[in-house]
Amino acid sequence: MSELRPIALHAEEVAAGPATPGMEIRRHLDRDGRRIGWSGWIRNEAGDVSGWHHHAANATYVYVIRGSVAIEFGPGGAEQIEARAGDFFLVPAHTIHRERTGPSTDAEVFIIRVGGEPEKVDVDGPDGADR
Repeated sequence: MSELRPIALHAEEVAAGPATPGMEIRRHLDRDGRRIGWSGWIRNEAGDVSGWHHHAANATYVYVIRGSVAIEFGPGGAEQIEARAGDFFLVPAHTIHRERTGPSTDAEVFIIRVGGEPEKVDVDGPDGADR
């Protein structure tokens, strides 16, 4: 396996997310072409709610630029953190969760996700969570 090295990501490397409107991402590969993460800007409309999912072995680091985002997780999906513009949060690898954009303002966030494939795994949600 090749040694990991610093890499530069240039503006012309931006690519639209394959099925996610409002997403611009940069994929990060090691020298052997294996995916080691990605970074990007995501814009979601007020009130958007994702499905339940986790990011396998990927840790996700998020900075909220505009609006707010709530992350629901834990037994029955009963736990929640909320981050507003200027806040930073982490979703650890393998954490079953869903995101909810604040009800009155669109959200814009910058994300760094570190890890390999698969990047996202959809699930039914934690036992007892409303689906």
